[in-house]
Amino acid sequence: MGRILSIDYGRKRTGLAVTDSLQIIAGGLVTVATGELFDWLKDYTAREEVERIVIGEPRQTNGQPSENWERVMQFVRRWRKAVPQIPIELYDERFTSVLAHQAMLDGGLRKKARQDKALVDEISATILLQDYMRARNRSLS
Repeated sequence: MGRILSIDYGRKRTGLAVTDSLQIIAGGLVTVATGELFDWLKDYTAREEVERIVIGEPRQTNGQPSENWERVMQFVRRWRKAVPQIPIELYDERFTSVLAHQAMLDGGLRKKARQDKALVDEISATILLQDYMRARNRSLS
């Protein structure tokens, strides 16, 4: 069984999270510069067995696409064309950044750490992946 990798795609930075090989636990992986993301992912998937990628679907609270929508869709199309053997799936990412900030507060992180945008992106990717796994497990039950 391969890992599931999640992407919290941003204009400048992109947070990544991944499951363990049994797909039980999701954990933050890294934050990379968005311009380097494609090559970073190709390298990572060459080293690690990745079964699928889940990318945050950027929507506003009213369900309409957000300003980041087209950038995400361009990345998805590029990935599907270049690496069709690893499916990439969109998953609603609304409120993941809010939940990431709340998790940082609840975890007792100091203000300086909470202002680390790379950490917020990585935590957001982790929350996205946890939600995806929870929803998938419910649908399998």
